[in-house]
Amino acid sequence: MAGRLLRAAAPTRGYAVLCAAVAAVTAGLCVVFVSGAGGPLVSQNVSNVALFVAAWAAACSCFAKALRERGGRVRWAWALTGLGAFSWGVGQVFCIWYETVLDREVPFPSLADAGYFWMMPFTAAGLLLLPLSRQTVAQQVRSILDGLMIAASLLLITWVLILGPLVRQGADSSLGLLVTLWYPGGDVVVLTVVLFMVARLRRGGRRPMSLPLVGAGLAAFTVSDSGYAYLTLLDSYGSGNVLDLGWFTGFALILLAARRPETSHAEEDAHALTRPLGVMLPYLAVLAALVTSTLEVLRHGMHEPLVSWSRSSIILLIVGRQLLTLLENRSLTRDLEARVEGRTAELRASEQRFQALVQHSSDVVTVIDAAGFVTYQSESVQRVFGHDPIRFAGIRLTDHMLPESAPVLIAAVETISGTAYATRVVEVPMLHADGHRCLAEVTLTNLLEDASVRGIVLNSRDISERKELEDQLVHEAFHDALTKLANRALFKDRLEVALRRRDEVAILFLDLDGFKEVNDSLGHAAGDHLLIQVADRLGAAVRDGDTVARFGGDEFAVLIDSVAGPHDADELATRIIAALDEHFVLENQEIHVQGSVGIALTGPDARDADQLMRNADLAMYRAKSAGSGQFARYDPQMHSGLVERLQLAADLRRALDGGGELEMYYQPTVELRSGDIVGFEALVRWNHPARGMISPADFIPLAESTGLIRPLGQWVLAESCRQAVEWGMGASERPLTMAVNVSGRQFDQPDLPAVVASVLATTGLPAERLCLEMTESVLMTDTEENLAVLVSLKGIGVKLAIDDFGTGYSSLAYLRRFPVDTLKIDRSFVERLSGAAPDAALARTIVQLGQSLGMGTVAEGIEQYAQFLALRRMGCDLAQGYYFAKPLPAAEAGLLLRDPAALAA
Repeated sequence: MAGRLLRAAAPTRGYAVLCAAVAAVTAGLCVVFVSGAGGPLVSQNVSNVALFVAAWAAACSCFAKALRERGGRVRWAWALTGLGAFSWGVGQVFCIWYETVLDREVPFPSLADAGYFWMMPFTAAGLLLLPLSRQTVAQQVRSILDGLMIAASLLLITWVLILGPLVRQGADSSLGLLVTLWYPGGDVVVLTVVLFMVARLRRGGRRPMSLPLVGAGLAAFTVSDSGYAYLTLLDSYGSGNVLDLGWFTGFALILLAARRPETSHAEEDAHALTRPLGVMLPYLAVLAALVTSTLEVLRHGMHEPLVSWSRSSIILLIVGRQLLTLLENRSLTRDLEARVEGRTAELRASEQRFQALVQHSSDVVTVIDAAGFVTYQSESVQRVFGHDPIRFAGIRLTDHMLPESAPVLIAAVETISGTAYATRVVEVPMLHADGHRCLAEVTLTNLLEDASVRGIVLNSRDISERKELEDQLVHEAFHDALTKLANRALFKDRLEVALRRRDEVAILFLDLDGFKEVNDSLGHAAGDHLLIQVADRLGAAVRDGDTVARFGGDEFAVLIDSVAGPHDADELATRIIAALDEHFVLENQEIHVQGSVGIALTGPDARDADQLMRNADLAMYRAKSAGSGQFARYDPQMHSGLVERLQLAADLRRALDGGGELEMYYQPTVELRSGDIVGFEALVRWNHPARGMISPADFIPLAESTGLIRPLGQWVLAESCRQAVEWGMGASERPLTMAVNVSGRQFDQPDLPAVVASVLATTGLPAERLCLEMTESVLMTDTEENLAVLVSLKGIGVKLAIDDFGTGYSSLAYLRRFPVDTLKIDRSFVERLSGAAPDAALARTIVQLGQSLGMGTVAEGIEQYAQFLALRRMGCDLAQGYYFAKPLPAAEAGLLLRDPAALAA
């Protein structure tokens, strides 16, 4: 407690030092004045200087405080208070002039009194400028009455103790008497203002002025002024008197008030004048006036008229204040009654609203005691579960629940019964009044310690529909919407469960062969119907307990939960292939599709679900490459092949980025009748830095499957056209043609014509000197789109040729529609022109077909003279093959072009 008081008195270390210094100086002055050390002259000079310094120090501090303040009223309050101290200091200067410089007594009244005179008006004006709290009219009237009570009481006390004796004593002049009475009278006025402001200062926030310090200082002034007035009338006052300590202490306290750090109202209220004391101030002043006047009557037996009039005024002010308080109390009582009635109505409405919410809520509210007996049951139980709420009154709740639900509820109650306000949520089956079972979610809350409840509250709701919806959503999330089979997520989950349960597990991946053709020819609806029939046959082929899943498209999977060995998986694969071998009926048509099955079993290289599914996928692609209707079991070499394929794809990507690994070879095209070279076919070769020369049969399909065929084909086209221009193939005197193969994947890009036009523009090769070769598959897939691309290419001016003609399924209708210039006879037909029993029928047919359609023909793969002779007799136009020249690097092909005689050699 002492520490809190000390912190309130001196909030900072610097302020504490200042307080200690002021106290030390005051104590020193007291010693000098009491002891009279040095004689009257020393005491007089010390007093004069000390009072001058104290007054001007207080004034400077107040002015500095005013400059730091932001509010206008507070700034003026400090400024006027400082001006009052400054005025008193000016009066003290005249006092020093008389006593110290002129060495004579200060006359009374004098110029010094003119300076002292203005301190109290300035100080009172400054205090009255302090900001006050907002008040109603009644509060303002009460504040005025309180101020008048304080003023009348202090006036009465001052008159009895000081002013009355002074008047009776008399003075040399009226001016002297007036000045003498002014000092204590002015002090009374200022003290009244201080006490009045204490009661009315704004509550909360920071204090604009420390009124306790200022009031204590002014009280010290009052004591000294009263003593000065009395001693002056007796003509016995002199400077250096102990009485001077009152003035010094007053200025010191005003100095401390100005220098005090700003504190919040909360800090100051703890140790300063509190609000109740402010309310009691008028009554304390009245009590002091009553005691003073009573003692005066007891001492003299009578009192003066002024005392009687003052006492009567005080009594009237008290009566007026009490009447005002009575009126305020009656108004307050009515206001409180109205507020109580309003609050009661609100509580009644809130209770009714709460009751309505409980009764019409979708939740059923039940309250049971610690023993499980029902103490409250909401009426909503009849709407939700169909039961009459009356039947639950006073019964044990678990006695009327399903046998499997009661233990769950009892366990939940035991769990929360030991902890206040604990909650627990359980799901229990309940029996509806109409006999059907429903699932309820029950939230239990322990409110046994709540005085208004004294029980465990159960909020129950029927979640049967929500549970059914959740189950439906879960089923849809883990099943294929079309076939109702498990999807990939559920298949993988069951596979992981099976792997944790046992070691031997097998899975089969199935991909339909020819499904795309069904979709393209009969439509997607027929394709969906086919998938449903496939799912039914798979379900009939597998064992009970096995899982059949559809991953999407025409991909299916089967999980064999338990296998005795690889033969179990082989047998199932055989049954599946046999089931699919039977024809399907779609739109009154018999459709035959087959499937390729990949088998993977657990082993050292497949211990988790991801590895096992990857192995089955690899095995399926191996089966698909072996032909339709086959199955293959995974072996580690498949994975090695996949890793090698991935590495080769990475190397090809690096080779496309530069490095000179890719090279162009050129095989001449010869006119059969004259033997002249009429062009070249550009063939790309890959000289791998580690593997050596890689066959196009290995990396071209890889480029097509990885999407690298687009940048590879663009590089081949640009390099071939550049080389053709370098050889002078674009010159009019040497009309040679450069043939470049275009993959079917390149036709999937709609900007192929733009790419070709850009390359021609960049290299400068005339469009008619470029021939683009494509396979028959380009004509068979995406016919309309590819036709648009071919028409655009033809519009550029390039020539078009069908490579390996006769090995596909193109029809005369397609040949007539597409703007093709040349048919290239596949080498398989050329090979039949030699041997013991030559067969020239197919080659002759193609030549005649080309002639009838106005197309040129080029025979590929001529290696013997007999083949050369037979094709020339048939009327074939051009030929290629080792008989003439093998594919050559650019340098050697250029030599051959400059020396055609080397061709015959």
